[in-house]
Amino acid sequence: MNKIAKNIALSILPGAMIIGSHVSANTGQPMDYLSSQAVDLSCFDWQQDNKSNNFAYDCKSNVFADASPAHQSKVGDAFYYGEGVEQDYTEAAKWYRKAAAQGDGYSQFSLGYMYTKGEGVPHDSWLALKWLSKAAENELAAAQYSLADMYYYGEGVAVDYDKAVEWYTKAAKQNYSYAQYSLGFMYKKGIGLSQNADLALKWLVKAAEQSHPEAQSSLALMYLNGEGVEINLKLGFEWFFKAAMQGHVEAQNNLGYMYRVGLGVEQDFQRALMWYKNAARQGYATAQSSIGYMYHNGIGVEQDSIQAIQWYEKASALGDLTAQFNLALIYMKGEGVKQDLNKAAQWFMAAASQGDAEAQYYVGTLYQNGWGVTRDIQKAVEWFRLAGESGHDKAKHELDLLVASNSA
Repeated sequence: MNKIAKNIALSILPGAMIIGSHVSANTGQPMDYLSSQAVDLSCFDWQQDNKSNNFAYDCKSNVFADASPAHQSKVGDAFYYGEGVEQDYTEAAKWYRKAAAQGDGYSQFSLGYMYTKGEGVPHDSWLALKWLSKAAENELAAAQYSLADMYYYGEGVAVDYDKAVEWYTKAAKQNYSYAQYSLGFMYKKGIGLSQNADLALKWLVKAAEQSHPEAQSSLALMYLNGEGVEINLKLGFEWFFKAAMQGHVEAQNNLGYMYRVGLGVEQDFQRALMWYKNAARQGYATAQSSIGYMYHNGIGVEQDSIQAIQWYEKASALGDLTAQFNLALIYMKGEGVKQDLNKAAQWFMAAASQGDAEAQYYVGTLYQNGWGVTRDIQKAVEWFRLAGESGHDKAKHELDLLVASNSA
């Protein structure tokens, strides 16, 4: 595969990671050139550089060297990657443009890609779409995938799932793993087409067998949860393991969980901790919280409140609700540290603000008693009511008592 195809950095579908930046439209473009059928993409930038508004002007003789498109494309690569010359995106774009205008699919894709990133050319969704369309029509799978992404996310065009499916399918049939995953995801979730577990499985397997980590992780979840397939914990573990070995952070975290509880594999706390730490090092809050939990409760390690606090704080700062709640409990009870009701209140409120009923109950208790906060019965009532509406029985009971007390 050509180098730039490997570097494609549009986006992988939701439920996965978003990699790369979104394309932004050039809102300063005159509407007449956006809609004009006379626009010659082959020399559009030359015309703009020369401040020409005559879009039908034949400028090919002014911009093209005699070299073959294949050679021009290689020169573009040299400037793009800085191989043998100083890296220069502007020069790369010029050489790609020469080859692209002569029908070279790879250069058309490269130029379209550069417009999505603003590399050597302005950010321009319209020109990105036009060049990617030409490359896609030349059967370049990477371009078909990128074009599908633009239709899926509405980048420079209106969201059009039918078009997205059409181009994902074309690329997927060329064995392009990113497109196979995207198509499998759409069938799995029923996005833009009827939900179909069999077709989801078909395309996810094809992508997973090509070592696509997100597809592998998605397959693992299907087997663990019985989504369109029979529950198979062994297969779930195997696909998570393959994804985890490629650094897939969610798969690493899920392996940690499976080893910790003995789900589909023999319970092994040391392996659980190892996989949690692999994910935690990548900044995955759930894994950081799980490590804190193991130190907090002495699971597979010696109980260590200081270590628990350190891991909980990392996860809490990233918004992990469980870590925030457990950190609040530690400070409230003074487990291994000096009791600090102010910090307890801080983290209970953080968790409560995310809708956790148990945390809301504790916040109500804090306001009721003036622990770490100024005593405020009205606020206590409000928090107890919120928790009660989520079905928290103790909160309902405390609310009834407060209401009765105030009435008396």
